[in-house]
Amino acid sequence: MNKDFKYCKESRVMRTSRVFPNDVNNHNTLFGGRLMSDIDQVASISAAKHSRKDCVTASTDSVDFLHPIRPTDSVYFESYVTWTGRSSMEVFVKVISENLKTGERKVAATALLTFVALDENNKPALVPRVIPETVEETKLHQTASERAKARAERKKESKALAQFISMNDPWDYRLEMMENYM
Repeated sequence: MNKDFKYCKESRVMRTSRVFPNDVNNHNTLFGGRLMSDIDQVASISAAKHSRKDCVTASTDSVDFLHPIRPTDSVYFESYVTWTGRSSMEVFVKVISENLKTGERKVAATALLTFVALDENNKPALVPRVIPETVEETKLHQTASERAKARAERKKESKALAQFISMNDPWDYRLEMMENYM
C-alpha cells in the first residue's frame, strides 16, 4: 500500500547498545567512527521504513558530538524521517548516553543525513511526504527546507571542487606540476 503521506513515527527506529573495550579510542571514549557507522545504520532503516524501498546514503549533513560516551554508558539511538523531497529523505538521529551506574542521561550527539529511495532499476523513486506530530518533529520539519537548500549549494560546490582534485598518485606530483607549466 503506497500512501502519499506518512507520519514521522512510522519511520521511527530505536536501538540501545553497550560500549565495549574495542569500541573506545585512546581517550577511553566511544570512537567517533563507530558512532557514525551506528548512526548511518539506524538512519538507513528509518529511510527504508518510510519509503519501503532500497535506499542509499546521499549525504551526512552533520554529526555533532555534544558529550563523550564512556564505557560505563549505554547508547540509545533514535531516528526518523523529518522531511522529504521527490526521492530524498532527511533523517534525524539523536544519540543519548546513559551512565548505567548513576542513571544520568545526556544528548551525546545529533545527526542529519539524507537518503535517496531507489526503484527496482536503481533509479530515484518517489517517496511519501512526511507529517510531523510532536514539537521536536515539527521544529525539524519546519527548518528542513533551509537545510535542503544548503545541501544543494554544498553539493554544487563539491562538484566544482572535484574538477580541481588530482587523481594522480602522490609520487606523480612532478608530472602534474610540469603539466601546469606547459
